[in-house]
Amino acid sequence: MNASTALRQGWQKVFGTGARSERPIAPDTTHGTILYLEDITVSFDGFKALNALTLYVDAGELRCIIGPNGAGKTTMMDVITGKTRPDAGSAWFGQTIDLLTLTEPQIAEAGIGRKFQKPTVFEQHTVLENLELAAAGNKSIWATLFSPLTAVQRDRIDHVLETVRLQDRRDTRAGVLSHGQKQWLEIGMLLMQDAQMLLVDEPVAGMTPQEVERTAELLLSLEGQHSVVVVEHDMNFVRSIARKVTVLHEGHVLAEGTMDQVQNDAKVVEVYLGE
Repeated sequence: MNASTALRQGWQKVFGTGARSERPIAPDTTHGTILYLEDITVSFDGFKALNALTLYVDAGELRCIIGPNGAGKTTMMDVITGKTRPDAGSAWFGQTIDLLTLTEPQIAEAGIGRKFQKPTVFEQHTVLENLELAAAGNKSIWATLFSPLTAVQRDRIDHVLETVRLQDRRDTRAGVLSHGQKQWLEIGMLLMQDAQMLLVDEPVAGMTPQEVERTAELLLSLEGQHSVVVVEHDMNFVRSIARKVTVLHEGHVLAEGTMDQVQNDAKVVEVYLGE
């Protein structure tokens, strides 16, 4: 596989395939809620991965989603991002954007970004080039890399570099970054795409204690400016960032509340925290 093919495949994995369409209208969050999942059901060979799941996330909220393996966390994110179509139910981004009518690239352009557990960055390119590619829009990959940045683009990149604390790594090849730094770079790439909602899957798996602490600070700093949904198994980390926690079990919401409330819920202790 040559370098251009590898880069193209990496681009498609992060940003989707096909032509980038016109960005849908911004989500209407005048009611305070940015994500509406109602009665979402997804079945695989008779197994209900999601079973009439209903979940609401407010604009600017930092929400943690926990639950045992098989609870439906990944399937929920697949529905939100258009990877999986539900058998029943509705999914809205704000008051006006019906997620079930959009493709994966259209959902990304509408303002929903997803960070997988394993970082997906362009390892042969620098931190700066990764951020440039994320902000490319309709420009081609090579035109992006070899075109001069505008003042507005430079300012935005500087702001994102500061947010993810990679200012001193801007000219470093992404492949030599630590695991935690790659995770932060990928979050920075979502910020460069103007993602209003970030879906973050197990962000601290494999991190050092120092990286875990920095990741908590980063996600908390995004609260209010972005809606952030964090799926995580590390309960100490969840406690360090959680405002509101949703517990999934067998494809539906088992409990919801503060970390103390869900930890003291007898049903939660029985099916998850007490394991």
